[in-house]
Amino acid sequence: MSNKIQYCRVGDYLIPNLALPPEEANITLGKWGMMCKDYLEKYKKVLFSLLLGQGKLYQHCADVEKQAQEMFDSLVEQIKKVESVTEQLKEENQMEWVCRMQNIEARAKEIVATELIYT
Repeated sequence: MSNKIQYCRVGDYLIPNLALPPEEANITLGKWGMMCKDYLEKYKKVLFSLLLGQGKLYQHCADVEKQAQEMFDSLVEQIKKVESVTEQLKEENQMEWVCRMQNIEARAKEIVATELIYT
């Protein structure tokens, strides 16, 4: 493997021909992965640059996405069980069920964001 750097001339300057290592082209980020990427870009610039330079940024964000979605689903189920938000409530009083589910999901999103995304 040769470490020889190639240059191109731009006016009076020699600019190195640098390229980032290829990343997985088929990685698609969802809500949690995009939140992770945005947070790293804004608040953890060194880590963002390091992961980007190594070609591991999207894989890292995809891993966080998977963990976050699993944690979110688990939290929602646990809170539903504790607060007795059941299918029976859904049949008897849909509006109450919707309000309680939205509240549960909002709390779960906040917990996931705090524990996984913003760390």
